Amino acid sequence: MKSLIQSIKEGYSPLKLRNFRIYVSGQAMSMIGTWMQMTAQSWVVWELTHSELKLGIVAMLGFIPFVLLGPWSGVWADILDRRKLLIGTQVSAMILAVIFAVLVQTNSIQLWHVYILSALLGVVNTLDMPAQSAFIGDLSGIQHIRKAVAVNSTLVQISRMLGPALAGWVIAGFGVAPAFWLNALSFVAVIFSLMAISSSQAVHKRTGNHLNEFLDGVRFICSQPRILDLMFLTLVLTFFAFSAVQIMPAVATDVLHGDARVLGNLLGSAGAGALLGSMIIMPLTAKIKKVGLLAAIATIWTGLWFVIFALSRNIYASMLFLFLSNLLAPLIFITTSSVMQASAPANMRARLMSALLMIIFGIQPVASIFIGYSAHKLGSPLAILINGALMIAGTLAILLFRPELRKWEVEEGGRTNKY
Repeated sequence: MKSLIQSIKEGYSPLKLRNFRIYVSGQAMSMIGTWMQMTAQSWVVWELTHSELKLGIVAMLGFIPFVLLGPWSGVWADILDRRKLLIGTQVSAMILAVIFAVLVQTNSIQLWHVYILSALLGVVNTLDMPAQSAFIGDLSGIQHIRKAVAVNSTLVQISRMLGPALAGWVIAGFGVAPAFWLNALSFVAVIFSLMAISSSQAVHKRTGNHLNEFLDGVRFICSQPRILDLMFLTLVLTFFAFSAVQIMPAVATDVLHGDARVLGNLLGSAGAGALLGSMIIMPLTAKIKKVGLLAAIATIWTGLWFVIFALSRNIYASMLFLFLSNLLAPLIFITTSSVMQASAPANMRARLMSALLMIIFGIQPVASIFIGYSAHKLGSPLAILINGALMIAGTLAILLFRPELRKWEVEEGGRTNKY
């Protein structure tokens, strides 16, 4: 028992660093608001259209900027001051939340408004996420990157659990607009946290044009088969699991016959599972060196519980199955991010994260339309079941064709060894 507690305590050691502690605290508060807005936005679209396909289109528009701007956003995060860049993206996201709140408050919101705001927020996220991922390493030091990513993920999962649940209760009790106002207010915390700290980032000068610098990062990734293994597993998970979240309003109302509270409880249950995975399971697995095999098992686990969730018609059983489906998902993201950053040269960490995000989120327009169309034609439960089954099949395929995945190990600090 003592060793268990000690392992968990060691996993949170980056919180001893003042700058890191201040930043992730502000970020966690902001993320609660972000998840509230995501839930409220889905509910607005569902109330306007009652169309799973339209839910997919809104999600698609939010992901398209990752494809269009991905080759540049990571390079900018490497050559610009990441702290100042993050302040700019947070202010921009706050302005968009205020616009959304005003449109909903005045009953002026229309579907085309949501389309435009979703696309603009996608642009902001494309600039924000690579900088944010690399900034974690700036604050913690690369030697603590795996633990720091895990701590940040834990706080994000707390937000993911609380945000949708709060949104459901706010929408049911006070209407949709307050969810957007609260999100706008939450950005104040992270903006002040960024202004209160300093980072140890070494800003790198340009060595060529942006596209060539991005391609340098892509070539580095292609030279690292272990990173490619993890990226494939992350891609499988995000393509089939992330997209399923987009049609949860349809599941809440048409399958479980509930309201916004049920939607919030479903998404909150998923967040609770991811939170437990980040807080307890991730520290306990930190000493397991065969992280490739571990990530593959986690992906199969997630797909299996999505299949079971699709068969449920009971609210509480559905919440339990979503909780279990998200239990191991953080392990995949944390492992991929930490291995990439620990393996990367110091001057291309952000562009490597940009390439990862570009692949993960760039494929989401296809994933969103895929599940939106299949849910429209086949119904939400069958669409989710198909996604879960394909998640399992994709993972088994890489285990079959890449037997090295079962063998390679990660060293202390996140670097991979040769197999």
